[in-house]
Amino acid sequence: QVQLVESGGDSVQAGGSLRLSCAASGTFFSINVMGWYRQAPGKQRELVATMASDGSTNYADSVKGRFTVSRDNAKNTVYLQMNSLKPEDTPVYYCNADLRLTDRNEVQFRYWGQGTQVTISS
Repeated sequence: QVQLVESGGDSVQAGGSLRLSCAASGTFFSINVMGWYRQAPGKQRELVATMASDGSTNYADSVKGRFTVSRDNAKNTVYLQMNSLKPEDTPVYYCNADLRLTDRNEVQFRYWGQGTQVTISS
């Protein structure tokens, strides 16, 4: 069983900062891409920021320059540092990981965390 657990969601004032954390636990061989998506009520889930095992990153245009994704491979944990928060950053944030379960199969599986709520007040 693989589980992703997010933490750090909170309610903050616009312009403030917040850091989200996501730790992967369970039985797996390796994690390729790990990062963050977000979803507002009634809307599709969208990419926020991800980091591959080689350190390469991918950011949504709306968060570039404000958010920073980082990763601690020893802890199987990914972080999202969010600065200059805006009301539109309010959606629930979901941790995502694409990983290999064993060293005998190269197939990767996508896992999701339960989500952590970020609320930005005007």
